[in-house]
Amino acid sequence: MITARTIPELRAALAARPGRPAFVPTMGNLHDGHIALVRQARPLGDVLVTSIFVNRLQFLPHEDFDSYPRTWDADCARLEAAGCDIVFAPRETDLYPAPQTFKIQPDPQLADILEGHFRPGFFTGVCTVVMKLFSAVFFASGGGTAVFGKKDYQQLMVIRRMVEQFALPVQVVAGETERATDGLALSSRNGYLSTGERGQAVQLSQALRALAQAASAPGAPPLAALEQQAMQQLAQQGWAPDYLTVRQRHDLQPPQGAAAPGTLVALGAARLGGTRLIDNLEF
Repeated sequence: MITARTIPELRAALAARPGRPAFVPTMGNLHDGHIALVRQARPLGDVLVTSIFVNRLQFLPHEDFDSYPRTWDADCARLEAAGCDIVFAPRETDLYPAPQTFKIQPDPQLADILEGHFRPGFFTGVCTVVMKLFSAVFFASGGGTAVFGKKDYQQLMVIRRMVEQFALPVQVVAGETERATDGLALSSRNGYLSTGERGQAVQLSQALRALAQAASAPGAPPLAALEQQAMQQLAQQGWAPDYLTVRQRHDLQPPQGAAAPGTLVALGAARLGGTRLIDNLEF
């Protein structure tokens, strides 16, 4: 496995392995969910690239950029075992040698709701770094495949929309959410949970499942009432919920009238102690 620190190093490594890349962007601190995406990407291209970069642009000033776990040696060992060919791990000065004053502003109807409402500017940071990573990885080949997890559902939707709007020669493939045996969605931030909090953490996925079941039941109460009830119940269990909501999958807007099965997604974000977790469930 080759390690590239700069964009010229990455492009030189790709030139030595001609073909169309398959790409998995990460912020490191890899868990089984990341590795599942890497393995999913392996047969989708001629050379497999994984990036490790903690992107300052998508963190708010009070968030955990400085304390975000960096586990370089363990990450590299896992990537090599999973069949990664090239790990692109730029330093901040490599990817942003000058202040990144040109940024991608995503559609506010998609990006300023849910996560974007509670983390303003988050998706601008995500889109800007992903556009730059796509340029670095796919420039010479003229395109390829990128794999993003459904765990970050809104992020997946925003990236897909960006690719469509800019006619990028990139096929965005979704990877299913990997879960622990109790149903907790795997996340790098799960490591922040105390032992007691880890036992409680599955309550978020349980609340989303209950919300989806209630919303699907014949003669269900108004959706707003079900969402409010779900948030109250989670708060009674010691959480501080930002949202638990049901949206249309294709645009993340509230459903208008009766929705066909298989067109909705329940999404939630809530803080347990000092840790903010997100999850979703398609139904």
